[in-house]
Amino acid sequence: MVKATKAEKKIAYDAKLCQLVDEYTQILVVAADNVGSTQLQNIRKGLRGDSVVLMGKNTMMKRSVKIHAENTGNTGILNLLPLLQGNVGLIFTKGDLKEVSEEVAKYKVGAPARVGLVAPIDVVVQPGNTGLDPSQTSFFQVLNIPTKINKGTVEIITPVELIKQGDKVGSSEAALLAKLGIRPFSYGLVVVSVYDNGSVFSPEVLDLTEDDLVAKFAAGISMVTSLALAISYPTLAAAPHMFINAYKNALAISVATEYTFPQAEKVKEFLKDPSKFAVAVAAVSADAGGASAGAAAVEEKKAEAEESEEEDYGGFGLFDDE
Repeated sequence: MVKATKAEKKIAYDAKLCQLVDEYTQILVVAADNVGSTQLQNIRKGLRGDSVVLMGKNTMMKRSVKIHAENTGNTGILNLLPLLQGNVGLIFTKGDLKEVSEEVAKYKVGAPARVGLVAPIDVVVQPGNTGLDPSQTSFFQVLNIPTKINKGTVEIITPVELIKQGDKVGSSEAALLAKLGIRPFSYGLVVVSVYDNGSVFSPEVLDLTEDDLVAKFAAGISMVTSLALAISYPTLAAAPHMFINAYKNALAISVATEYTFPQAEKVKEFLKDPSKFAVAVAAVSADAGGASAGAAAVEEKKAEAEESEEEDYGGFGLFDDE
């Protein structure tokens, strides 16, 4: 079998990427730092069916994207170019973006702390028995970790933040974590950006629920309403408040002057004779009391009927001749 040349490989890669862009409108841009070939193969198997993982050099991917845009006029795909930085890959999918993103996150593999590696998270060593013999205390002393000897083994007394996020792993830290059998880091494909039919957005958008969207929409309407009321600019959201405020102002003028209108007459009557307030409240209370008394009477009659039926049955009323 003749081995393909570099030029032929580039042509084949261009054709494959252009085919995928034509077939799929949704793309997840993923960071692939410290992801091994076996791990990547497992991810491909897990996504097989509605998604395709494509890796490659950034220069080749950018070249293929530009070629596709020139040949098809699909300028929206050019939004991918700024995202192709660092060790990244592309996941083309026809499935639900959130589900695919969650599936990718499942394939994380624990990894030891290697010397010179930048820590992606804080590493805290918890207190407890290490199982190491007392001759190993030098490691703990170098790292200023308080220990004691308990039953012939070294025991860590308090929690210790061994490595901070963003710091490089030193040789002492790496050696100690290896002796303790701690694999503090986990690596896998991490979704950094989402491309959907020409639009690019953050992966955090995939975690938004309907309740989140409703809350954000309500907050937006509230801000628009407040602004419209402040500058007296009528909008659909502010109109009800404007009408109510206008009615309040007209009512205030009517109460303070002889001017009146139908909606203000009842209010003015109450203000002239406050005893009408008590009459109105008493009428409402009477209506509520009558309704509850009627309901109680119905319940009492129902209970009496049930008791009379039970008495008939107890006296063998079931067997009386008609």
